[in-house]
Amino acid sequence: MISNPLAPVVYLRRNLSKTAPLMGVIVLAVMLIAGIVSLINSIPLSIKVIYRYSRQYVAVTPRGNPWLTPLLRKVVEEQTPVPLERVATIRGTGIQVKSIVGKWPFVVLGLQSQDMDYYLGRMSGRLIQGHLPAPGEPEAVISTPLARNLGLKIGDALQKPDDTDNFSIKVVRVVGIAESENWFAFTSYEYQQANHFPDIDAFMAFAKTPQDQAKLDKWVEDQLKGQNAQVFTYDQLEKQADTMFTILYQILNVVIGTLVVVITLMMGMLVNIFLTQRIQEFGLLQALGYTKRSLLRRVLVETTIFVVGGWILGLAVAFGLLYLVKVVLMDPHSFSLNTLDLRAYAYSIPVPVAIFAVSLYTVWARFKSFDPVGVVERRLV
Repeated sequence: MISNPLAPVVYLRRNLSKTAPLMGVIVLAVMLIAGIVSLINSIPLSIKVIYRYSRQYVAVTPRGNPWLTPLLRKVVEEQTPVPLERVATIRGTGIQVKSIVGKWPFVVLGLQSQDMDYYLGRMSGRLIQGHLPAPGEPEAVISTPLARNLGLKIGDALQKPDDTDNFSIKVVRVVGIAESENWFAFTSYEYQQANHFPDIDAFMAFAKTPQDQAKLDKWVEDQLKGQNAQVFTYDQLEKQADTMFTILYQILNVVIGTLVVVITLMMGMLVNIFLTQRIQEFGLLQALGYTKRSLLRRVLVETTIFVVGGWILGLAVAFGLLYLVKVVLMDPHSFSLNTLDLRAYAYSIPVPVAIFAVSLYTVWARFKSFDPVGVVERRLV
């Protein structure tokens, strides 16, 4: 039993039918904002996860001139600023993978036999089903995330002549599945050389450590800038992923700002009604000897409890719903969603801050003109 009538939890506990809706509004607002931002953030996150394999190497291809490949390779091998672990000659064709916003292009590398095991190791992968592609045969190895995304298993077609999104002159079947967190697919170099146009080699350069790889990527970009060559690095991809959604995030900021204003105004009106219903309580308590300052302190603590409590509960509900979405909708297709996205949860902070500020002003305005004598007189009459 609580003996102190000014204990902040007294009114909150005894009047849940009035305080719960106020907290519920905050919970719904926080859940909505955190959920929307997390889902939006999953788009650039998916880009980085799907193409994360490119972090392991820098790829260089000439722009339409096959005679440039050995010259470009010589520049990289002889002038490299860091020790190279391997340089591999490759080919490449394209397929389409699924994402939450549609189809995205994805490369199927053509690797020589001596490079396949090495490539698997760099991708932190190991074959769990099947075997490596035979030289010149229409066979492919894919990673487990890619297999889930496309719904493929051993023996299924990865590319075929009648599929414009995943074209190959012959039916390329999955003969191996590798367990890895990285997305990747490769066939034999000889098959792509014999069956895919243009007849141009590219190459990949691998450094020995992640730190050296980052240095190598930057050096190759600078060294070949302005030349008839195209360079592919993970850093390029990361920058594109961070900048291509700038407009989308600006629109999102406007939407969330509008939502915060609407929720705050509504909460201000509810708090005003909430305090009006308690005028008699405050008047009687002050008539009994409790100071206006102690009453004001009580109301402010009550406001802090339901605002902060509603925000924390909203974050918990948002996490639960995002986890459910991840398990039910995202994971079966290898889609990426960060259920602990701190940036998304931070977007919800303006809600409790704005609501508390408006509530603070409303309480202050109410108590500034508060007349306990008049309240008691009306109560007695």
